[in-house]
Amino acid sequence: MGKSKAKRFRSAPFSPAGPQRPVSREGPVGEDGDGGSSAAELLEKLQYPSADVREFACASISKMLQQKHAIPAFLQRDVVRCLGPMLLDQSLAVRETAAGALRNLSACGGFEVCDDMVTKDIMTPLVALLKECSAGLEANEVSPMKCKDSKKNCVEDIANEAVNVLWNVCECNGTAVSIFNKEGCLDVVLQYLKKFSTNIDLAISVAHCLQTVTEDNPDLLFSFNASAHQVLESIMLSQDNTMEHILLRTLLAGSVWNIKDTIPSSSQASTINAILKIFSESLVVDAGETVIHMKEAETQRLKLTAEAEIEENVGDTIDNSVLNEDDEMEEPPKGKVKRQNDISDLLPSDKWELKQVTALLMAQQTALEIIVNMCCSEDPSDDEWEELSSSDESDLFMENSYDEGSGQPMSPLCLSAEVHAALMNNLIPKKILEKTAFPNSVAVDICTHSPSWKPLIRKMNTVQCRALTCLHSILLVSDVDCLGGASALQSLAQHLSQLVFSQPEFPTHTEFLEAVTSAMRALLQTMASKNISQCMTPEQLMTLCETSIHNSNISVRVNIVSILGIAGSVLAKIEDTAETLKMIGKFLLEVAMKDSSLVVAGEALDALFDVFADGTEAEKAAVQIKLLPALKEFQPVFKIRMRKEGKAQYSTDQLCVLDNVKMNLRRFIAYQETLGGKKTS
Repeated sequence: MGKSKAKRFRSAPFSPAGPQRPVSREGPVGEDGDGGSSAAELLEKLQYPSADVREFACASISKMLQQKHAIPAFLQRDVVRCLGPMLLDQSLAVRETAAGALRNLSACGGFEVCDDMVTKDIMTPLVALLKECSAGLEANEVSPMKCKDSKKNCVEDIANEAVNVLWNVCECNGTAVSIFNKEGCLDVVLQYLKKFSTNIDLAISVAHCLQTVTEDNPDLLFSFNASAHQVLESIMLSQDNTMEHILLRTLLAGSVWNIKDTIPSSSQASTINAILKIFSESLVVDAGETVIHMKEAETQRLKLTAEAEIEENVGDTIDNSVLNEDDEMEEPPKGKVKRQNDISDLLPSDKWELKQVTALLMAQQTALEIIVNMCCSEDPSDDEWEELSSSDESDLFMENSYDEGSGQPMSPLCLSAEVHAALMNNLIPKKILEKTAFPNSVAVDICTHSPSWKPLIRKMNTVQCRALTCLHSILLVSDVDCLGGASALQSLAQHLSQLVFSQPEFPTHTEFLEAVTSAMRALLQTMASKNISQCMTPEQLMTLCETSIHNSNISVRVNIVSILGIAGSVLAKIEDTAETLKMIGKFLLEVAMKDSSLVVAGEALDALFDVFADGTEAEKAAVQIKLLPALKEFQPVFKIRMRKEGKAQYSTDQLCVLDNVKMNLRRFIAYQETLGGKKTS
């Protein structure tokens, strides 16, 4: 009872799929549904001598790979080995579209596909391409290589697609990370990063990749010399205030946190403060207001663009009307006929405002996730748990506390003085609390009515969930005074209750429920440990539990019974609470006996031990619900379930936890029998 795990986040699992490239006005080959035939035809075209045909094939494959159902047909035909050589094709356009296709394959295919890509040796041509692009960037500083639309830099665009492929495979595959280390890819991507002032998209892709490869990668630390640190520092200190630059600085701050062991101890405090200052910069922005403002700006921009096009068309009509009817149009020069499949004029229109909001939400999500990790044990192999017993009496029959997930003894989480001071100096807890509110209703309505903006609703909800998880972590590692004292905790309890109970319908979204119940659990535990009165009414408590206990997510159910146990142990010390304790006891008994998960059943038993550990009201309620006979009858059933389900469904660590619960159940029954004997005598 009273155990709360500090959730740890990894960097984003996959980069977003590359830009959709319309392959022709008629659509890609094989859209009639014959995916296998289409895959075979397109892969065959990769061998054509014409660069235009190869580019068209790569672009068509890239588009088709964004549809998950099309991926198996390509994998069966060895698409990785077919596209790999295209990364080093003589045509720059083929290189870019091939890299884009591999980017989509890795992003949409998932972990298994990324593993297969590494097995098929995609890293060899990919690393070669990255190094060639790096050398090409230096040459481009004198004479930039332009793409067909004459505005884009080919080398930088190819590098951007390639870095995204690198990011995806490194996130999924340890071998890819080892190759990254061995081949000196850090210096290569840092060269790209220096282009942040002129190519923010490339810089953000590199920053995402860096955050991934620096995580839990001690072998890479030796590569971070003074020059590498200087590159990161110069960008973190940059003053550009677009949302994309905020995202860039946030991602790099996360990478610096990952490599903090390379920073001299004398600079640790200032570095941590700089990291959290960047996080504060992103969290202080009101995402809802930004959505509203940016959508208005987009509407105005599109209106002005449409008006300008109308004026231009009118001018063209007037000019054409004065031409002599006998005048012939100039013929295009021979040998320079416009290709039918040229895709440069079919690219989607600019979405600058949408990109800004998306970047902001990603920055806020990233900042919150890294703060959560900062609050966790620095060694990911350590147990990231904290014991906060809700009742001293529970020690009578619980000599050891264990981590529910690992079964190992729990140790207090450690938050360094530097991190804690920086959190408070930058008002991080206050800004995190603001992000736990539901998204701005006006912003949500705007996004609902705009198909291209609608995905932002999910992103705003994700930020809220990450903020709640972040709040949970801070509650685990901060003392009451640092959190503002008893009154601040009571206000926070009211805020969390409102999140759950103020909506027209009880929330059922699993990610939100897991986050909010984790925060409530940690908060109620902190308040109980300091004897701070709790604000949730028994009616609210039972509504929360009865509504959420059937959630499919085990963590939600564990949180629910833990919350009930904490609240019950507090009520057991108050007069005239026997009736409420009876409701709590019956509920926990039913969960222990009927829940499909032994982990949840064990947590429910743990909660019962705390609620009925001591106190006149608890003793009275225990007798009235016949707690002792019920537990004695259930004890052999629990043992049988552990024997039958244990090894087949649960890990060794989980079984260790359940063994501990089984032992405590025996002790608690003996303890209750002792109480009964005292009353009889």
